[in-house]
Amino acid sequence: MLRAQLRAALLMVAVLTVVCGGAYPLLVTGVGQAFFGHQANGSRVELDGRLAGSDLLGRRFDGAGYFALRPSAAGDGYDAEASSASNLGPSSPKLIHQVERRAIEYREREGLPAGAPVPADAVTASGSGLDPGISVRNARLQAPRVARVRGLPLAEVERLIREHTEGQELGFLGEPYVNATLLNLDLAGDR
Repeated sequence: MLRAQLRAALLMVAVLTVVCGGAYPLLVTGVGQAFFGHQANGSRVELDGRLAGSDLLGRRFDGAGYFALRPSAAGDGYDAEASSASNLGPSSPKLIHQVERRAIEYREREGLPAGAPVPADAVTASGSGLDPGISVRNARLQAPRVARVRGLPLAEVERLIREHTEGQELGFLGEPYVNATLLNLDLAGDR
């Protein structure tokens, strides 16, 4: 009796190892590669034939001629190896001070009057600290600065914003957003 139970147990271990450890992962990988190859391979972005990151991750661009992404709590900012949130709650004096300081800096950078409303995503970090998306309103407020610094017509910058605007997830979840990483790569002429 013990021998029969041991044999059955070992057979189940072998069968489940083959199915769960081999066949299922191969099936999922195959389906992912066949139907979602770009996403399954990390949504890679290449510059000059070299890997430059992912269109799912924010990438810092220095200079006034680029769109500013959300503040990042990941390491020194947009460090994929240090992805994290600040873990500061809405009543945290430290967070309140950060948001107030960022709002002042945003208004100054974008030439807005003191006290003008600032998009929430311009002054708060995302949960991962690596989000490439900014609100459409945030992008539109930055467009005049980017156009002026780059010497481009505002209509051209607004067209690029529209091209990089993603709709709601599943057509109804969340708000449309602009992938600022891809937008900045197009502005740099690197894609």
